[in-house]
Amino acid sequence: MLTILALASVILLGIVPQQSEAIVIYTGWERHALVGSDIRLSCSFFSWRWTSDDVTFSWSYRADGARDSIYVFHYTGGAPYVDNKGPFRDRLEFVGNPGRRDGSILLKNLDYGDNGTFTCDAKNPPDIVGRASSVRLLVFEKVPIQAGVITGAIIGAVLGLLVLVVVIYYLMRFLVARRVFNLSVSKHGKKGKGKEGSQQRQ
Repeated sequence: MLTILALASVILLGIVPQQSEAIVIYTGWERHALVGSDIRLSCSFFSWRWTSDDVTFSWSYRADGARDSIYVFHYTGGAPYVDNKGPFRDRLEFVGNPGRRDGSILLKNLDYGDNGTFTCDAKNPPDIVGRASSVRLLVFEKVPIQAGVITGAIIGAVLGLLVLVVVIYYLMRFLVARRVFNLSVSKHGKKGKGKEGSQQRQ
């Protein structure tokens, strides 16, 4: 009986197709840009498989306040396809490298109406199971104060650290030089006392 069950299990396992493994997709979380500028939206993925010749990338866009998303870009069969009727038909360029698992796109001449959420999906057959990743785009006339403050704080912290390192370096050099000087004076003092003692004995 056990032999029959084992044979049946082997047959069933041979019939069931190999399950695909999961694919993990990465994008940024939020990007800021200025009106009239260009911005690169990155998309990459992790897969245990080698990069397939059939790898695909898809980008969809949902404007702020909209309920539905529209597809604006698709890469398949080794060729990129841009939606020729959507809002980015003349302003979207594929700048990725599928061989390196990069499905990035470049948006040009941004406007306020481009604010929204961009979602990237990737497939690397047989790895086709995975959750798409989204990045929110915010277009401003000027760099937002929060971003400017954060950038300024980071630059200030780095400069402060560099100043501190320089101060510590020169302080250590001063202390070492002072100790060497003291040791030198001490040695010369001992030699002088030794000579005076010898002369008095004579």
